[in-house]
Amino acid sequence: MNCIEAQQHLRSVRDWVRYCVTQMNAAQVFHGHGCDNPHDEAVHLVLNALRLPVDTIEVYYEAVVLPSEGERIADWLQKRVVERLPLPYIVGEAWLAGNAFYVNENVLIPRSFIAELLEARLYPWVENADGVQSVLDLCTGSGCLAILATMAFPNATVTGSDVSPSALAVAKRNLDRYQLTDSLTLIEADLFSSDEFATYDLILSNPPYVNEQSMDELPPEYVAEPSLALAGGLDGMSLVRQILSIAPAHLNTGGWLVLEIGNEKENFEAAFPDLNVAWLEVSAGCEQVLIVSREDLLAFDPC
Repeated sequence: MNCIEAQQHLRSVRDWVRYCVTQMNAAQVFHGHGCDNPHDEAVHLVLNALRLPVDTIEVYYEAVVLPSEGERIADWLQKRVVERLPLPYIVGEAWLAGNAFYVNENVLIPRSFIAELLEARLYPWVENADGVQSVLDLCTGSGCLAILATMAFPNATVTGSDVSPSALAVAKRNLDRYQLTDSLTLIEADLFSSDEFATYDLILSNPPYVNEQSMDELPPEYVAEPSLALAGGLDGMSLVRQILSIAPAHLNTGGWLVLEIGNEKENFEAAFPDLNVAWLEVSAGCEQVLIVSREDLLAFDPC
């Protein structure tokens, strides 16, 4: 890609969007971090580079792009198609459930299907959302699910935990953004290793669960994300085993564990064939997220 040559010929927002689409197609970039096609991603890249709202493309299509603005678009496009960085890392922002979160390369880009369930306040599993008093977001990363939990359960004390200090720094920045630093607690811990943990009505977790073979086959955009937040061992269940084993001790009577395991349902059921769980319907189907009660966890030995 000759960005200097491109800037000499590209004048309008429409020109730059078209050019970005062409370059993304030529580079065969992978779309999986907010946009699922090159046009939408090109629109997001160009309008973010121009510091314009992404829902205003029709208004600005024919607007002239200044040379300094074109330089920024070209720089971002270079990072996207040559370095294969996911666009949210380039922009510094990702959207989930209609809310914007700051992100950098120390955290997984927010895309958890648990967010959809929180929009519905986990009904019907949680019949009275206002009655939920305590929520833990285990492996919180950017803090997005913990923040969404505060919106879903307004009377709950919410805690987010992560083993990575760098991830917690990102979560802290998002707490500041949503003015939640006084109501949402962050804990640095390897799963349940800290004595700061209490017991909770709900534990939410989108832990590392990608199996070893799948890790080896990830496209570059996913390799750019921290492997600590993705790799789940040989069958993807290494951390899941620990969570299922320890979670009952941190759940209140009648409490629930909501666990995302992505495309690992087959490995999950092979590892835990006797565990009574319910698979929850999300936009990707009913094999991505499960819910299990404290009582069923107590009756099961995951080791």
